[in-house]
Amino acid sequence: MQKVYLRKPKAPADYTNQQANKILHFSLQDSLPAGHIMVLNMTFGTLSYLACDELRIPRLLRQEQFTNTEMSVLLPLLELFPYYCPYEVLYANFYSGGKASESDIARAREHLEEAMEEGIWDQEMRPVRCALSRTRLKMRSFNVDISSILATGYILLIAGEPDEEEEYEEVRKVAGRR
Repeated sequence: MQKVYLRKPKAPADYTNQQANKILHFSLQDSLPAGHIMVLNMTFGTLSYLACDELRIPRLLRQEQFTNTEMSVLLPLLELFPYYCPYEVLYANFYSGGKASESDIARAREHLEEAMEEGIWDQEMRPVRCALSRTRLKMRSFNVDISSILATGYILLIAGEPDEEEEYEEVRKVAGRR
């Protein structure tokens, strides 16, 4: 005979708090126009660029999906904006799955300093740079660039809001193919 297990239902408040932690909002320190925001869904790995019109109705302008690896380097860049993100923070987040603690960052700093002394720093950072490269390509659709700061880390640079007309043109082309 097969056993049946019933899951204990979660309290509504617990479920709401859990879901709230999985969706993060970034105004990027007012670098975006008023009424515009970037929303990162940690569960699905999607970054959405939303704009509210005069009636306060949100409209999706852009959306990209990121892998877990790409999310591990994107999240600290977004959280530290408008400041740069040091190499050790990216390294620690990359190897801890995006949830680096202060002790993880301290260990990463020590490890990268040792790698620099041994002359293998580039080799150690190569996987992180590859993830950043893929992330950079996806972020360009948001008119955001990930720029390297020599011997320091990386920083997000905002070039402007995504071109809405370009988005509508893409939708028209796709609709015309059907």
